[in-house]
Amino acid sequence: MTMDEWHRTFRSRMHDFEHRSRTAQGDLSVSIKLRVTGGCYHREHSPRAYEIIDRHLREIEGSAEFAFEEHESGPELLVFVAAATAGISLAKSIIDLIVAIIKARSEGIKKGDHPQEPLELIVRRTEKNGQLKEEIVLRIGHHDEIKPDMLEKRLKESLSLLLKKKKRNS
Repeated sequence: MTMDEWHRTFRSRMHDFEHRSRTAQGDLSVSIKLRVTGGCYHREHSPRAYEIIDRHLREIEGSAEFAFEEHESGPELLVFVAAATAGISLAKSIIDLIVAIIKARSEGIKKGDHPQEPLELIVRRTEKNGQLKEEIVLRIGHHDEIKPDMLEKRLKESLSLLLKKKKRNS
C-alpha cells in the first residue's frame, strides 16, 4: 500500500468513527496506535497477547466511546479527547486499555509470542485539509515496566502538542 493509499484509508477510518459515535461539544477524534518497530503485533503472531486484550475489551465493553482496530503492525484505538481550557481529558478506561495492551504484549512474549521488537505509542489525527499529524509518545520494550501515571502524563503531553498543531493549521 502506498503512503497516499494509507492516508486515504486512515482518513476514511477516522471519518467513519466520527460519524458513528456520539460526541460532546469540543471533543476531537484521535488515533492512539501501538505500533511494533519490526515484525507484527497481530492476533496471528501474538495469540497469547490477544487472549489478554480480548478479555480486557470484554470487561470494558460499553464503558467508553472508542473503536478497537486490529492491524498487522499493532492495535489502534480510535477515541475522542476532550480538549477543554483546563487541558486534555482522556477516559480512564482508555488509559487502562492502553496499559493492558502493552502488558499483554510482554506477557504474550513470556509465553511464546513472537516477535519481540519494541512498541511505539503514537497519537495521530487528520486535519480538515486532509493532512496527517502524529506524535510519538514513547517507545516501550517488552521488558520495560509501564507505569499508568507516567503513560497518562506522556500521552496528554503528546495530545496537547498534536492539538496545538491542529490549531496552527486550521
